[in-house]
Amino acid sequence: MTTVEGVAPDGRPGAGGAGGAGRGGGRAGRGGRSPVARLAARTGGGVLRVVLVLVALFWLMPSVGLLLSSLRGPRDIAGSGWWQVFAQPAQLTWDNYSRLLDNDKVMGSLLTTAEITVPATVLVVVIGSLAGYAFAWLDFPGRDGWFLVVVGLLVVPVQVALIPVAKLFGAVGLFETTAGVVLFHTAFGLPFAVFLLRNFFAEIPRELLEAARLDGAGELRLFTRVVLPLGGPAIASLGIFQFLWVWNDMLVALIFADSGHPPVTVALQQEVRQFGNNIDVLAPGAFVSMVVPLIVFFAFQRQFVSGVMAGAVK
Repeated sequence: MTTVEGVAPDGRPGAGGAGGAGRGGGRAGRGGRSPVARLAARTGGGVLRVVLVLVALFWLMPSVGLLLSSLRGPRDIAGSGWWQVFAQPAQLTWDNYSRLLDNDKVMGSLLTTAEITVPATVLVVVIGSLAGYAFAWLDFPGRDGWFLVVVGLLVVPVQVALIPVAKLFGAVGLFETTAGVVLFHTAFGLPFAVFLLRNFFAEIPRELLEAARLDGAGELRLFTRVVLPLGGPAIASLGIFQFLWVWNDMLVALIFADSGHPPVTVALQQEVRQFGNNIDVLAPGAFVSMVVPLIVFFAFQRQFVSGVMAGAVK
């Protein structure tokens, strides 16, 4: 009786066929994994965690150095590097922060920075949310053309507007005022806010909005009860970005802010001019000005990550 290689006389696969299939399946199983997946599998253990920890420590080193420098006396700062505190812990002291609290100029500058940052952030978030909803879901004449104008404003650098806006603020009495700085940051933050939120709101299912309209919801109720909750992650991301930009700004504050009550970035820059005498105030002041944005970021990090991931998926 004639037999086929790898097939038994009763039709069942023989040893050779099974072995070939097994070997072929093994090759297919190994070949089915991409190089990226194989690399991730090889480094997905302790090695990857160690690398990530080292990267995080390297990224945090300047912040740690500034913190330790703010806890050292002026002589210790001038005589050696901040890493010497590990060998001489007795150098650590809170005297610098006591001097910082007694420095009315720097402490007042923190209040001025908050008076600028909070309104500029709130105005950008509120106006940007309303405009983003209008561009996404309302029909009005010239909607697409106006949105192209908003997109075009994204490429306008701040430096181009400094002199014209300074002349305008001088004519209307807003030069060297807190309100002028707030208006400047609001104006230059709105194009990005409208662009970001319009694209995010446009991804909301139309059926959801139509169902709310059928239930009798007006545009304001629809915006506050449906769109804002769904757009929370994007709004939180925008708020964090705007807060960081305004808090850390120095160029606009140096030109438009009141020289008698400057924001913290300008106040610290003025302390640098007398670096040898004011290092005991400069170091803790710089650390405090850096800690506030970090607190805001970590307080809203979940919303920030959700907004970034949602934008990436969309």
